[in-house]
Amino acid sequence: MSAHRRTVAIAVAGALIISTSALLVRLADVSPATSAFYRCAYAVPPMVLLAWLERRRLGPMPRRGLWLSWAAGVLFALDLLFWHHTIAYVGAGLATVLGNLQVFIVAFAAWAIFRERPSRNLMISTPVVFGGVVLISGIFDSAAYGSDPGLGVLTGLATSLAYAAFLLLMKAAPQRTAGPLAHATTVAALAIVALSPFFGGADLAPSWPAHGWLLLLALGPQLIGWLLITYSLPRQPAALTALLLLVQPMTTMALSAVLLGERPSWLQLGGCAVIVLGVLYGSRRAQREVREAEHSAQVPKTSTV
Repeated sequence: MSAHRRTVAIAVAGALIISTSALLVRLADVSPATSAFYRCAYAVPPMVLLAWLERRRLGPMPRRGLWLSWAAGVLFALDLLFWHHTIAYVGAGLATVLGNLQVFIVAFAAWAIFRERPSRNLMISTPVVFGGVVLISGIFDSAAYGSDPGLGVLTGLATSLAYAAFLLLMKAAPQRTAGPLAHATTVAALAIVALSPFFGGADLAPSWPAHGWLLLLALGPQLIGWLLITYSLPRQPAALTALLLLVQPMTTMALSAVLLGERPSWLQLGGCAVIVLGVLYGSRRAQREVREAEHSAQVPKTSTV
C-alpha cells in the first residue's frame, strides 16, 4: 500500500470512529455543555501520556505549534458546544450532516492560506449544497424532524465554521499526532467550562449511565478517532481530508435511524442527498489530482546524462 493510500485509510478509519459521536451524545442524555466537557476531560489523561511519549521521541513541540494547538482548542470548544446543541435541535443524523459543511469552508480557506485553489466544480456546487441546507431546515416542510430544525441549521452552520477553522489550524501545526491534539483537547475542556454559562450551563456531576456513555465518547471518537485524523491532516490536502470526513455523516445517519429511531422527513433526507452529491461533485478535481500524484509516485524516475 502506498503512503498516500495508507494515510487515506487512516483518515477514513478515524471518520468512521467519530461517526458514533452524536449517537453517544444522545445516549448520554445530558446537557450539550456537559457532554462537550466530559468528552474532552476524560480524553485528556491518555492523550497527555501519548504526548509525553511522543515528546521523548521527537523533542518538545515548537512554540508555533503550541500557539496553533491552543487556538485550535478554543475553536474545538466552540465546535462541540454548537454541535451538541444542534444534536438536541435536529437529532444526531441531521446534526452530523450540517456539521460537515466544513468541506466547503476548508476548501475556500485552504485556497487563501495554503494556495490550494478550489476547482470550478466546487464553485458550482456550493449554492447547490446550501440548497440542501434549506431543505434540512424544514422551512418548506411541516413534517420536519427535530425540536427546532431552523435553529438547528443556524447552530449547525456555526459548528461548520468552528470545525473548519479547527481543522486548518491543526493542519498548520507541526507534523505530530499526540502533542497538538493533547494541547488542543486540554484547552478545549477549559474553554468549555468558561463558555458553558452562555450555552445552557454544564452539570459537572452527571449520573450513571451517563458517565459510561461519556467515557466511551471520550476514549473512542475523541481519543482514537481524532488521533487517526490528526495523523492524516498534515499529510494530505486540506480539501481531501474534509472530503474523507464525509464518511462520518452518512454513517451517523444510518446508525441514528437503526439505533435511535430517528426519522427525518423525505425533504430533509433529500437535503442530505443534495449536500453529499454536491460535495462529491465539487471535489472531483481534488480526487483526480490525488490519482495523478499516486501515478507520478509509481513511475520510476530515469536519469539523463
